[in-house]
Amino acid sequence: MLLKNVTIIDPTSTHHGKQMDILIEDGLIQKIAKNIPAKNNKIIKGKNLHVSLGWMDIGAQVCDPGLEHREDLESVSQAAMAGGYTGIACFPNSSPAIHNKSQVQYIIKNTKGGLVDFHPIAAVSENCKGKDITEMYDMEAAGAVAFSDGANPISDSGMMMRALQYVKPFEGLVINHPQDETTAHSGMMHEGVMSTSLGMKGIPSLSEELMIIRDIYLAEYTDSKLHIHNVSTAKSVRLIKAAKKKKIKITASVAALNLAYTDEALHEFDSNLKVLPPLREESDIKAIKKGLKDGTIDCITSNHRPWHIEAKDLEFPYAEFGAIGLETTFGLVQKCLEDNLSLTDLIDKLSYSPRRILGLKSPTIKKGMKANLTIFIPSSNYIFEEKNIYSKSKNTPLIGKELKGKIIGVVNNDSVRIF
Repeated sequence: MLLKNVTIIDPTSTHHGKQMDILIEDGLIQKIAKNIPAKNNKIIKGKNLHVSLGWMDIGAQVCDPGLEHREDLESVSQAAMAGGYTGIACFPNSSPAIHNKSQVQYIIKNTKGGLVDFHPIAAVSENCKGKDITEMYDMEAAGAVAFSDGANPISDSGMMMRALQYVKPFEGLVINHPQDETTAHSGMMHEGVMSTSLGMKGIPSLSEELMIIRDIYLAEYTDSKLHIHNVSTAKSVRLIKAAKKKKIKITASVAALNLAYTDEALHEFDSNLKVLPPLREESDIKAIKKGLKDGTIDCITSNHRPWHIEAKDLEFPYAEFGAIGLETTFGLVQKCLEDNLSLTDLIDKLSYSPRRILGLKSPTIKKGMKANLTIFIPSSNYIFEEKNIYSKSKNTPLIGKELKGKIIGVVNNDSVRIF
């Protein structure tokens, strides 16, 4: 395959920012130069084409095994490719959960050789129930890249401390969704003026911040690595920034929808906007955008949480939390971050930084290296339609909305998919 006149986004490459041709054969980048002869190659060309290292998502829920009516390994692969992702670090919230080495091997063996690389995040507790700790050492040896109870916060402080101590000898990573359930109890949305006016029980910012304070102290005490998954409040950003100044080993992410919408968007009770963390206020979004720019927030996630129609097409209080996001993350965040982050910095939050957090190697775009690439047009505006959804589930608030940044294709593992 020959990519013609593409702008390369890769700060680690000597070709960064240059418009070049890229020749790919047998899964490797064979040549990068101007005006490479076409010969019999499949040619990809177009106006303002860009190429970067393939994007990586942390925390997508793949629902396989056991919940394949919501999503399976094949459908989530297709959704990831459509969104420009060549890698997924998947949460353990399946049925059964990814809580032993056989479940880790199930994910790895059933996705091996596919265009999308799957990196299992194994459970901290059995079935993600927060009671009995798992054999994390065995799962790390089997291929788990990190440990988390996924969508379920690790509420027990003793278990969280033991998990951080457990992974320290092999430099493992614990990921936690920061929400103190005792203060968020029965909440439906962000606690504030909008929840009061709608008559809805609120989830206070305090519930996130209490958990983050606890986890920062535990990470400092154990001197172990912690990732705070999907922060949503201004005070959370300040707490993480202060902890990083103290050289505590923490990283943090933000979900795409939490960068684009405030709680005011819930005035029509759209259950597809009922997500965790909940949509907060404009002041929170401003703080998170600033945190992305100064490096306090390390990466952006899709927060992909598929649900079947019977779980979302309900009155707001009864609908499940979550939305799909793999297909829409780039187009959504580029539109709302174009005044805050350069394209290079945005690609870092989607590609290089997630791999750094997980301790995975990031290939460089240069001759002789494996071709792991996302091809996209950053300037292309389009209306997202249901036909653009490859996930089994359709629970997204973005159908009919304008996004910016079209995915043209992905290349990885000697495979290519062009849209």
